[in-house]
Amino acid sequence: MLRSSAPILAAAATLAWAAVAVPAVAVPASDVPAPAAARSARAAAVSGAGSARAAAERAAAYRATAPYQRHAAAVKAGYVPDKYCVQDPAGSGALGYPHFRHAYDNSVDPAKPAALFYEDDRRGGKRLTGVQWVVYDRDQDLTTDEDRPKLFGRSFTGPHPGHFPGQPVHYALHLWLWKENPKGAFQTYNPAITCLPGTTRPKPS
Repeated sequence: MLRSSAPILAAAATLAWAAVAVPAVAVPASDVPAPAAARSARAAAVSGAGSARAAAERAAAYRATAPYQRHAAAVKAGYVPDKYCVQDPAGSGALGYPHFRHAYDNSVDPAKPAALFYEDDRRGGKRLTGVQWVVYDRDQDLTTDEDRPKLFGRSFTGPHPGHFPGQPVHYALHLWLWKENPKGAFQTYNPAITCLPGTTRPKPS
């Protein structure tokens, strides 16, 4: 009897640990073999921790960039404005006006985005809409991505070729932190942003 009860006690201990670690499990533990229940509980715990971390990172980004709703404050902090509005080549919106602080290139700190994006507020000023992180690809090879970074629980896009002279192959992550994007908070272009006539970069003649 002692030998036959040992697996039952072990299974009960495993299920008890799972119940403490995660109060609610989608599938009743009694209907799932103990090892599977434990794996499910651990996965749920990891997922919950990841969600909490992503929320904390987003809160840090909000706090850090809130002062930059004043355009002058962003420029004073070292974000250099591009005078041209960047439109989606596919015509489904725009990025707005990029402002880069290259000292923050390679940052995965939610409080230190490498770029800010602004739109015209139609009163002669600029309104903060989004932020971006840029991380250089370690081997500068567009066909490999072993060093792809993550932030907010999201993988960066890329690797991308440089978008302007001197920019290395890189990964990027956009976040529409201050203006909703109907296509998703991490999409590159925002269809809710429009470049006003005469504000885009002239095409080479």
